[in-house]
Amino acid sequence: MATPISTIPKIRDALRATFRSGLTRPIAWRQHQLYQLARMAQNEQELICDALKKDLGKPKTEVLMAEIGCVIERAVKSAEQLPVWAKTEYPEVADWQKPWKPTVYKAPRGTALIISPWNYPMILTFQPLIGAIAAGCTAVLKPSELVPTFSQLLDEIVPKYFDPNVYRVVNGAVPETSKLLELQWDHIFYTGNGRVARIIARAAAKHLTPLTLELGGKSPVIIDSAYDIDLAAKRILWGKCNNAGQICVAPDYVLVQRDKQDELIKAFQKHYDSFFPKGALDSPLFGSIVSDLHHKRLTSLLSRTKGEIVLKGRSDASRRRLEPTIVKNVAEGDSLLEEEVFGPVLPIVPVDSLNQAVDFVNARSHPLVLYVFSDNESIKQQVVSETQSGGIVFNDTFQQVAVRELPFAGVGESGYGYQVMKHTYDTYTQLRSSIDMPREAEPHLAIRYPPHSEEAVQALTAAVRTPIPSSRL
Repeated sequence: MATPISTIPKIRDALRATFRSGLTRPIAWRQHQLYQLARMAQNEQELICDALKKDLGKPKTEVLMAEIGCVIERAVKSAEQLPVWAKTEYPEVADWQKPWKPTVYKAPRGTALIISPWNYPMILTFQPLIGAIAAGCTAVLKPSELVPTFSQLLDEIVPKYFDPNVYRVVNGAVPETSKLLELQWDHIFYTGNGRVARIIARAAAKHLTPLTLELGGKSPVIIDSAYDIDLAAKRILWGKCNNAGQICVAPDYVLVQRDKQDELIKAFQKHYDSFFPKGALDSPLFGSIVSDLHHKRLTSLLSRTKGEIVLKGRSDASRRRLEPTIVKNVAEGDSLLEEEVFGPVLPIVPVDSLNQAVDFVNARSHPLVLYVFSDNESIKQQVVSETQSGGIVFNDTFQQVAVRELPFAGVGESGYGYQVMKHTYDTYTQLRSSIDMPREAEPHLAIRYPPHSEEAVQALTAAVRTPIPSSRL
């Protein structure tokens, strides 16, 4: 059920009033809210699993591992580490400035708007909220209308664990989201696609609202011809099968040396048969496509490809099912390279050298993550120094999201702003600089007041005469 549009400004105003009341400031209060979030995820796990099964056909193990478990663990760890994160800092300064007591306070930004996607709706709704809670912000959660069962469940369970004047769910589609975006927020955190991100950025610009945009793009895989092709295939296929390829860090296409392409395909077939002995179409371990529209989009891409379909996945449009499908000899301009695939379809682009693979990646928008399979340290360093991406992962796929200490972010078309644990806390935190000038400093400040003597001018402009070390290339 959609939130009445007329109530949305009132919800925002109530959250803002709560923030201004100071309720969210004490560290102990924030820790309690984080533990409440962990309790909610733990206590309501069966309802959450059932909702995501209904909306996405998600396997229960996948939900417990990649969504619910992550929320519980990260909420608890954030609560434990919060006193250190929030500690006031006293930067090291020159001796003559120490009496000024230079200080950096960690101040919450205010009231946040979190707009989350449908593909991993639990973790991608509550991971941003963990940071907002830790920072001392209030927040509106706007889950995706494409997962209606889950979104309605949030509307029911969130008030059981949180004060609705502090954290609130707003449900609906374009009209409700448009109303939210008319309002001024202190931070907007959006996870989704570039088209909607541009709409949100334009709306935020009217109020100069800071943004975090976690987008996606076509995350490529480069395979060094000397690497173990069988192992690479196993790890790539596993990464592609998570949520039926519907995740922003899914391997989008593979760049492999031309003479290794068939070996790679055979390895994909081998591991597919191992993962799904009876195929993935009816497997409870493989998810569904989110909607009829997205299913049609994927089958349309396949119908237009000029590549050769070598592992043809079966399709059942009535159930929005599509098995993993591998396409070889995909070339520049192919339908499968037009946009982020975001599904269980994997194009293979043959290349003649590592340099050609790097050039292929660099000719496109910067990806959210670049995967490289190689044991050669010089090759690794070459790819690091010659490409740009939000992250770079060697010799695996998808698993980087399990490392909670690493910042997660895009670059360029794949987004901007950092998240996960302290990085999410920092997103919602204003570093508030301060000095406290003592009365006793007045004799030392005398030279700043006009009129300036020649001696005062020399002292005030001393930085201009800073010695510069010699250097040459």
